[in-house]
Amino acid sequence: MAPHPDPWPAPSRPTPVDATVRLPGSKSLTNRYLVLAALADGPSRLRLPLRSRDTELMAAALRALGTRVIDAPDGDWIVEPGPIRGGVDVDCGLAGTVMRFVPPVAALADGPVRFDGDPGARTRPVATGLRALRDLGVEISDDGDGRMPFTVHGRGEIPGGRVEMDASASSQFVSGLLLAAPRFDRGVTVVHRGDPLPSAPHVVMTVEALRDAGVTVDDCEPDRWTVDPGPILPLDVVVEPDLSNAAAFLAGAMVTGGRIHVPDWPHHTTQAGDHIRDVFDAMGGDVALDRDGLTVTGPDRPSGLDVDLHDAGELTPVVAAVAAVADSPSWLRGISHLRGHETDRLAALAREIEKVGGRVEVTEDALHVVPGPPRPATIHTYADHRMAMAAAVLGLAIPGVLVEDVATTGKTLPDFPGMWEAMVAGTAPA
Repeated sequence: MAPHPDPWPAPSRPTPVDATVRLPGSKSLTNRYLVLAALADGPSRLRLPLRSRDTELMAAALRALGTRVIDAPDGDWIVEPGPIRGGVDVDCGLAGTVMRFVPPVAALADGPVRFDGDPGARTRPVATGLRALRDLGVEISDDGDGRMPFTVHGRGEIPGGRVEMDASASSQFVSGLLLAAPRFDRGVTVVHRGDPLPSAPHVVMTVEALRDAGVTVDDCEPDRWTVDPGPILPLDVVVEPDLSNAAAFLAGAMVTGGRIHVPDWPHHTTQAGDHIRDVFDAMGGDVALDRDGLTVTGPDRPSGLDVDLHDAGELTPVVAAVAAVADSPSWLRGISHLRGHETDRLAALAREIEKVGGRVEVTEDALHVVPGPPRPATIHTYADHRMAMAAAVLGLAIPGVLVEDVATTGKTLPDFPGMWEAMVAGTAPA
């Protein structure tokens, strides 16, 4: 994989794109399956997993804790559980799933496990998860501010039971407890108390992954989940394509009036990224899902829209980029929780869209995007993969856009720039 210049000249396209883009596996599913496989009763096989910085960090974290994660020649991961050991360090990078899913696993270790990550990770919220573990009897050392670095003092077991938390900053706090809960002595009942849970489909994804592994989960009551203690069956699963990563490529059709086909788009999925079909339909796209996959054909110019992205917040940067070149203003609502992602995405999107000529009003939980006369600019990405993908979408529609640190897209999609350039040139592999 050849290095790309920094800043990266985002290719523009005055004519419609027409390409088939095949996406690697879902980060969200890959990392959930890795955790379950590490806690299972025997070896598992993950077929077509995503290999990106976030998933490699998860694999490395589980290896540090005693799990064998084996690179198969065909690209699969074979996961062989082992005794969970302490006395190790875990590098979270900037991966929310690592910093929120692995501490409950570390609490089952036989000694201390220290967590740290990139400088930006020290500003991401983890206090809710640490507080919940403390409420369940786990000893945790930190600097008193509920942020990294922190140390989980594993004692080989967690009694479990009922715990209440305010997970309105991230649904990953709920998922992290649920994934490890079958190994708690009494399982766990998690009750969310607070504002509506963001990205709720990701918790549904966690529950379905647990059930796939034979775990009993009761989610009949809103904001309440009970996981019974018991075995976790080994997995043999094919990981779905990452639909959130697909959104940027589909946006290429929307901003050029072109056509993008993504093979193997699932007809039934728990991925929040599937919501992009409704969003681009509302913005004037022709969206067709058949047995071969998803095809989006863009309009002459996308329409503005008013949409609630509370359950699919990761789509916001790409949708905002399309809105910035639409024929009318847009409201993107329900996204206050994006202030706690890799960066404050609301402030970052406002700042960068205004560089290319748009106007953006930031409210408590929304962005009001008003398109304006486009102009070239250098887009800062804040070490945020979604911001870099949004910048590429802007550059496709606006000549002269430079993207700083496009390599940050490797967090969830290796060689995004190469795939993007191939799409624009019409040479993306089918």
